[in-house]
Amino acid sequence: QVQLEESGGGLVQAGGSLRLSCTASGLPFSRHVMGWFRQAPGKEREFVAGIRGSGEITDYADSVKGRFTISRDNAKNTMYLQMNSLTFEDTAVYYCASKYGSLIKTPAYTFWGQGTQVTVSS
Repeated sequence: QVQLEESGGGLVQAGGSLRLSCTASGLPFSRHVMGWFRQAPGKEREFVAGIRGSGEITDYADSVKGRFTISRDNAKNTMYLQMNSLTFEDTAVYYCASKYGSLIKTPAYTFWGQGTQVTVSS
């Protein structure tokens, strides 16, 4: 059974930083593309960042480029999202997701975590 568990969310002031983690089990982690998505109140879920299995290829939403960094440790079956220079607009539930393959944005991700809340106070 595949499980993805996010951690690291919380309340932070604007301009601050947070690091999210996603630990996976039940899947061949190094062969899965991993991604972070987020959903703000009243908005659709959106892609934030993704990383290929090797960790060498990453992709980001324009809104987070230069502020967020995605990484992974295949030995620990864990993915990370370092978020710097946070703004109120980054407030959302952040979800970890995975899929087999090499394409980051499409097709749709297969497995999803339960999400972790990130709240940025202005």
